[in-house]
Amino acid sequence: METNFKEIHIGNYIREHVKKHEIPLLRICNFLKTTEEEIIKMYEQESLDTNVLLKWSKLLEYDFFRFYSQHLILYAPPSSARYNKTAINKNDQLPQFRKNIYTIEIIDFILGQIKTGEKTKLEIIEQYKIPKTTLYKWINKFTNRSI
Repeated sequence: METNFKEIHIGNYIREHVKKHEIPLLRICNFLKTTEEEIIKMYEQESLDTNVLLKWSKLLEYDFFRFYSQHLILYAPPSSARYNKTAINKNDQLPQFRKNIYTIEIIDFILGQIKTGEKTKLEIIEQYKIPKTTLYKWINKFTNRSI
């Protein structure tokens, strides 16, 4: 299954992971405390409740939330500098995360788009706001892997 960070169908990703690792349905039912029918319904759902997704992540030892993080990295609109300065409050209780941390999955996804001709280097730089030097470093570093 090809990873699509733009349109996430989490049920499909979970089903594929279960199938790939041959996890018995009875084990899944016991862990999630649910029926086989409910498990099948989850496979068909595009999204799941975060508590349910957390349980799947623990059971399958895979971070399914990363699909959404990668989506934000690639498709969230860039924030204005002025908004960020006024929005960040030193008394804010929420942790602050950097947006531009690229995982190997993101790098493979982007380099794959260049390799297949789906996007040009310039389109990647403009659409995803990836610095030109970063993109060219990836191309040089991962030439044998992806592109």
